[in-house]
Amino acid sequence: HQMRGQDFVFNLKNEYPAREQVMQYGEDDLTFVSRLLSEVGIWFRFATDARLKIEVVEFYDDQSGYERGLTLPLRHPSGLFDGETEAVWGLNSAYSVVEKSVSTRDYNYREATAEMTTGQHDATGGDNTTYGEAYHYADNFLQKGDKEAAESGAFYARIRHERYLNEQAILQGQSTSSLLMPGLEIKVQGDDAPAVFRKGVLITGVTASAARDRSYELTFTAIPYSERYGYRPALIPCPVMAGTLPARVTSTVKNDIYAHIDKDGRYRVNLDFDRDTWKPGYESLWVRQSRPYAGDTYGLHLPLLAGTEVSIAFEEGNPDRPYIAGVKHDSAHTDHVTIQNYKRNVLRTPANNKIRLDDERGKEHIKVSTEYGGKSQLNLGHLVDAGKQQRGEGFELRTDLWGTVRAKKGIFISSDAQDKAQGKVREMAPAMAILDGAQSQMKSLSTDAQTANADPADLSSQIALLQQSVKDLTQAAILLSAPKGVAIASGEHLQLAASKNLIANAGNHADIGVVKNMFIGVGQALSVFVRKAGIKLFANKGAISVQAQNDLMELLAQKSIEITSTEDEIKITAKKKITLNGGGSYIRLDACGIEAGTPGEYNVKAGYYGRKPKAKLTPELMAFPVIKSEDFNQSFILLDENTGQPLINWPYELELESGLKMSGITDENGNTELISSDKEEVVNISVFEPDEFLDDEIN
Repeated sequence: HQMRGQDFVFNLKNEYPAREQVMQYGEDDLTFVSRLLSEVGIWFRFATDARLKIEVVEFYDDQSGYERGLTLPLRHPSGLFDGETEAVWGLNSAYSVVEKSVSTRDYNYREATAEMTTGQHDATGGDNTTYGEAYHYADNFLQKGDKEAAESGAFYARIRHERYLNEQAILQGQSTSSLLMPGLEIKVQGDDAPAVFRKGVLITGVTASAARDRSYELTFTAIPYSERYGYRPALIPCPVMAGTLPARVTSTVKNDIYAHIDKDGRYRVNLDFDRDTWKPGYESLWVRQSRPYAGDTYGLHLPLLAGTEVSIAFEEGNPDRPYIAGVKHDSAHTDHVTIQNYKRNVLRTPANNKIRLDDERGKEHIKVSTEYGGKSQLNLGHLVDAGKQQRGEGFELRTDLWGTVRAKKGIFISSDAQDKAQGKVREMAPAMAILDGAQSQMKSLSTDAQTANADPADLSSQIALLQQSVKDLTQAAILLSAPKGVAIASGEHLQLAASKNLIANAGNHADIGVVKNMFIGVGQALSVFVRKAGIKLFANKGAISVQAQNDLMELLAQKSIEITSTEDEIKITAKKKITLNGGGSYIRLDACGIEAGTPGEYNVKAGYYGRKPKAKLTPELMAFPVIKSEDFNQSFILLDENTGQPLINWPYELELESGLKMSGITDENGNTELISSDKEEVVNISVFEPDEFLDDEIN
């Protein structure tokens, strides 16, 4: 409009805060500006600047802008002659009962719990000719405030009540004075003048007319002058935004691969109808997005990238209160579900993280996947490849990286049938039946072994494992069950370890095959018991060595014992004595001589029998190694010194006087591992914070 800064004069009492957004839509410029001014009670008039000799627009928001001092008589002109005296005539007034008070309320999501209801505001200070209350919601203010705080709730309540009071008395008249203009206070002289005109009225509008056959006349409207409240222009309603407008999400970063949002998860958008050029990422205020689910730090929020088309709706239809009502695909951002895959329901992120639910009847499946490190997936149901060809069924959990399955209270893995998920999640009756049967078999064998003077099995530990840990996973245990077999294969090593007992049961055969060497180490006793078919120990090549290095060896048989060397000799050597006894007859050999005795005949048969001088064959006996016995064994329970509760899963280090150190982590009861020594020693225990221990381990 080619208007310059000197064309405007602002004489405002209040300081008005910058608004987040002001949008003009469907309005001409004058209506748009007038609407903004009317919302906050600013009025304007045209005047002449004598210094610049130009016409200017003056803006005011209180009584300080009124022109005062003009008094005119009440006199009707006679025809075309008025005696060159400016006067007023044709005075009339109309009165209405207006609201006694106004209260306002709004909602500010930025401070959702703030009280936004103002009290009843009365700008008259107690005028008894007013009646009732006007309640206004959504005047678009951000704080309750007070009547002096511009654009607060109380401020709008005051402005609205003043606007109502402007309608209480509407005054009209005619005049020949060319000085009348909006914002001028005049008083009318004359006994016949109504009292309200004699006290003073404020001109709010003028209409001038003149013709060849008529003198200059001016028709004016006015309101009673008041020091308590001022003139407020009639509120011009803002456009009601029906439906939605297309827009695109923006970002300050070109080709941004992530969402440009603020601390409250809001976006900036570029409305399609906007022809102005803005700095990228600053095309609008921060705009909220309407979502199907939201709450206190929970909800459903899928971040929108720059360029995404959105539909902008407006709260209360107010153009200055936009929000994202929906998100749309377009030709530049095509839909990932089309006629090509219309049977699928797909949630896919820009980085190709995906949840896919395929509803094709008879081929239903679910896929959850991420691209990191190659691909990690959970596939359920009818499993297909990229070409939609079946590659399996059931479920698959796979990754190109590492995999971990962890459960604090226990894990149950089973291939026992439970059709249509009809049953308890931890239903383990088939598995427990097998374990209970194995326990019964072990008990029977152990009883027979004890009868045969062999060491029995530690049945109490097996019972405790099944009843106190495995059954219903009452403690942190893992149960693996399959009705038709379990196989474990390793390309290199396979290790089974138990800090306490290792238990294995087989209802039929137990086969162990080792291509090279096999080592069995036992800390205390080895008891092997066979109930029926005996023991066979064969070495096709290499020697068999059986030693009792620091104690006796017994070979006992109910029937015969055979010792045979098919190609060489048999040597029986004793450092002190050998006694052979058969049916009471005996031969005793020791360093002092040979003694033979029998209760019956003693026959010697030989092809040649001779006597020679004495001789001695000293045996070469090996020296057996001595392993010190660990007679002192002890574990410890670590307790919190403040609470007295066990330190569970807590790192520690044990150090003996001898310098032996052992570190570990306490179990679910706060116990350390068992530490052993062959003598009584003092043990020093150090306890670490878990993070400190982990850092030391890494370093």
